[in-house]
Amino acid sequence: MGFSTVVSIITLALGIFAVPLGADAQRSGKVVRVGMLITGQPRSASFVQAFEHHLRELGYVEGQNLVFEFRTAEGRAERLPDLAVALLQRNLDVLVAVGAEAPLRAARDVTHTIPIVMLAIDFDPIARGYIAGLPRPGGNITGLFFQQLELTGKRLELLKDVLPRLARVAVFWDAFSADQLPAAEAAARDLGVHLQPVTLRQPPYDYASACRAAVEGRAEAVLLLNSPVFFRERAPLLELLGTHRLPAIFGHREFVDAGGLMAYGASFEEMFRRAADYVDRILQGAKPAELPVEQPRRFEFVINLKAAQALGLTIPPTLLFQADEVIR
Repeated sequence: MGFSTVVSIITLALGIFAVPLGADAQRSGKVVRVGMLITGQPRSASFVQAFEHHLRELGYVEGQNLVFEFRTAEGRAERLPDLAVALLQRNLDVLVAVGAEAPLRAARDVTHTIPIVMLAIDFDPIARGYIAGLPRPGGNITGLFFQQLELTGKRLELLKDVLPRLARVAVFWDAFSADQLPAAEAAARDLGVHLQPVTLRQPPYDYASACRAAVEGRAEAVLLLNSPVFFRERAPLLELLGTHRLPAIFGHREFVDAGGLMAYGASFEEMFRRAADYVDRILQGAKPAELPVEQPRRFEFVINLKAAQALGLTIPPTLLFQADEVIR
């Protein structure tokens, strides 16, 4: 058995999405407008596609009874307020705000009436005043949220499992992932590992300089914190990590699918599918204030053996046994 777990923080939420209701929209002939505001990823991203696919499963078909208004800031958070205003002018029925705090803040700043489904990542929407609580969020915001902080230490442990003598790790971070850095530093202290923070600024990031800094600092591996910019620019980052023969662990399996070594994190495709369930419930008349907020229910540990072989690493059998998927 791997790391996959089924965790439901809100037991009240277990049954509220059991019956797909989107077919009612097809029968009524009503056209609904759903917007999505996201920091960095394109519409072609696998998890955005998972959201759209599940909407179709629920009966919402673009060009028939659905208009999907997708807006990405392409990694430039300063663009989000203007994009939110533009989305508001599209007469949306529901707005989905994805990522770190900036998209949700931009969405909340332009409307307190249009329902907002959040996929809040790496910030606490209760502590920052977006919702009143998990069982009854209140207001016009509900959805899902996920804190990477609790997984940061686990990723460092997994690196140590692959490299038992690991002593120095470079941690790549940026403004979007700054809150994760203290958790990484605390985990490094517990594991007796020296952490070398490497800051990335102003996209597109200078990954060549970051990798050189890691090598010059005698880092034996890299811990990549989770950022929408890192995700969008994963191809050049992975190429440079390979060139410098730096083993790395990531928070999204898409890095491993693209040639990275290991990833441990929530299933973003599953989270986006759940977001589509929230959209459906709201379009059927549910009030966001009364829809319990969820946290991820499934986590994935993925290993790429091809990447390990290219780096000259042997993955311990015990770790392969724990993995949810091994790419050979």
